[in-house]
Amino acid sequence: MKNSASFLILLLSVISFAQNNNSSFEKYPVFTECAAVEIDQLEYCFNNTLQQFVYSNFKSPEIVFSENYQGSMSVFFEVDKEGDFKVLYVDAIYNELKDEAKRVFELLPKITPATYNGNPAYVQFTLPIKIPLVAPSVITPTNEVKENEITSEAKKIETLKNEYESLENIPYNNEKYSSEINIPLSHHNYSKFDPALNRVGQNNHTAQKPFIYSEVNKYYDFEAKIQPLLWNKTSWFGRKLWNEHFITLKGTDYWLTIDPGVDLQIGKDTDADIDTYNNTRLVYTQGGIGKNINFFAVIYESQGRFADYYNRYAESIRPDGGNPAIIPGRGIAKAFKEDSYDYPVATGHVSYTPSKAFNIQLGHGKQFIGDGYRSLLLSDNASSYPFFKINTTFWKLKYTNTWMSLRDVRPEVTQDGSFRTKYMANHYLSYNVTKRLNIGLFESVIWQNDNDRGFDFNYINPIIFYRAIEFSTGSRGGNALIGLTAKYKFTDRINAYAQLILDEFSTSDISGANGSYKNKTGYQLGLKYYDAFGMKNLTLQTEYNRVRPYTYSHNTVVLNYGHNNQSMAHTLGANFSEFIGIARYDFGRIYGDLKIIVAKRGFEFNTTEDSFFYGGSIYGSEDDRISDNGNELAQGNTTDFFHAELQGGYVINPSTNLKAYASVIFRDFKPMENTKTVFENQTTWFNFGIRTDLFNWYNDF
Repeated sequence: MKNSASFLILLLSVISFAQNNNSSFEKYPVFTECAAVEIDQLEYCFNNTLQQFVYSNFKSPEIVFSENYQGSMSVFFEVDKEGDFKVLYVDAIYNELKDEAKRVFELLPKITPATYNGNPAYVQFTLPIKIPLVAPSVITPTNEVKENEITSEAKKIETLKNEYESLENIPYNNEKYSSEINIPLSHHNYSKFDPALNRVGQNNHTAQKPFIYSEVNKYYDFEAKIQPLLWNKTSWFGRKLWNEHFITLKGTDYWLTIDPGVDLQIGKDTDADIDTYNNTRLVYTQGGIGKNINFFAVIYESQGRFADYYNRYAESIRPDGGNPAIIPGRGIAKAFKEDSYDYPVATGHVSYTPSKAFNIQLGHGKQFIGDGYRSLLLSDNASSYPFFKINTTFWKLKYTNTWMSLRDVRPEVTQDGSFRTKYMANHYLSYNVTKRLNIGLFESVIWQNDNDRGFDFNYINPIIFYRAIEFSTGSRGGNALIGLTAKYKFTDRINAYAQLILDEFSTSDISGANGSYKNKTGYQLGLKYYDAFGMKNLTLQTEYNRVRPYTYSHNTVVLNYGHNNQSMAHTLGANFSEFIGIARYDFGRIYGDLKIIVAKRGFEFNTTEDSFFYGGSIYGSEDDRISDNGNELAQGNTTDFFHAELQGGYVINPSTNLKAYASVIFRDFKPMENTKTVFENQTTWFNFGIRTDLFNWYNDF
């Protein structure tokens, strides 16, 4: 009965094209039924065949009859270069009508695509459907004389006069998940899709971060995962708060989202009796232009006061010029009120993907190389910096080249009120040896603007060995490091990973047992266990890091592996060993994280009696080292370090990463000898907050 009624009330009107003329393509798409039709009649044959097919297969939903609906709908679709029909947007009063239109278009066969200049081309059309009407009439091909040039010109002018009104705002459909935008670095967010990326047999690469949405979406369907989390909200405010982006714009060749955000924290350092807070307001936008260009940008305006140990460290790395602190991982801060900091930050990037093999990015942000919580090669520990990056992916390889502009902000190198600029270039080659084993090769070099050489174009070559260039420009003209990585997937749920960093190339000193200061090495070993003990969404991770004294430092101090007085690699710098245990659990919008760190660290004494460099700070001068030989791990002011952090939270809006959370940190710091900058202290820091999770806060130093 329903099918019969559908047959009687449905009429498809004549197709109207997104293009007003045929200038965008020379030849219409061709159904099989139209293969023998002359070229000037293909338009009519295409129209008739499509209308008859849709009419024959369309089944009006029950709601059309029950509500006696009379109106219309339209289907905006394209025929791609392969001849496949793709629905781009359906405008209809009922979701049932939209679903039915999509179902019918999925039944359409592959046809011969349209052509332009002899090559296959995309073409887009709009098909209006009026309900209820009678069956579509067949369009009879004619040989009518085409309009003369005067009439055509008049129609063109009239069309252009309506150009503004014809701009169409199509509903946003989570385009970011298929875009080339970087996924913001967040350990919690990345842990959600980490299991999906580490299944045995997949030919992907997980060390080069941040990931791109389209890379991850292949293995982890973002939209499908988020759908069960969405609340059934019909009001505009309810949808924007709990489910959606605040502002969305979308046209036929662009999309854009704009969201306000916050990072509001209030807490207490009970041991130092300090009321802590952070007040960040932010706005971020992301979007795409055409098929190949995407962008992301965020502006933060922040004021804050933190736990005592955090404030002291921030002030210990303060820059030259009078500003009181650098907020770790964020940027230079100026004084705010009597005991707080004001620190604005802006980050963003443009991503261009000219082909399947290449992605090119220009931006201001951070990079991370590795599969662990820490990285000994390149991490997101330091402040953001300008970068240019090329990702090349083919066969079993992914090759990443990154060029960065860094700053040394110490008073010793400031000149004419300006901070010292230095540059870093690195490349990382990831190779899937088998379906289980991945290895990676890393090389990095840092050089400064000595002799007014600026950015040295010797380092532009993406496949050259940087150590050779370092020799050609002078051993003190650059600082080269090399590294190795490995990952092995035992099962879909268990994988192990490792890193090795070499900051000196003296084989005898590295392999010898004399404790040479040139034995500047470090390694990492880690293990991940997904759905641990059969408990879904529980991830356990354990990691061991060990870095010898003097690693990342240099006899020309400005050439150390740092930026804005922070390490570009491990948060603790050098001269330490560290064990980390992490547990993460997600249940719907609820999550919980537990992190425990036990470390032994070696600091400098920095006293009148002992001003030697023991290799802990990467900003020390090797010319002041304590000894050429006999150097041991955690030498100097040996310190036992313990850090435990528990956090639980609720995801308010999964589209914008807005979260409410509560956390507690317990920190115990026991040096061998108390000095002005290194002394025994304990911290218990409670914190409550609401934040848009777009970057990692590191409190574990």
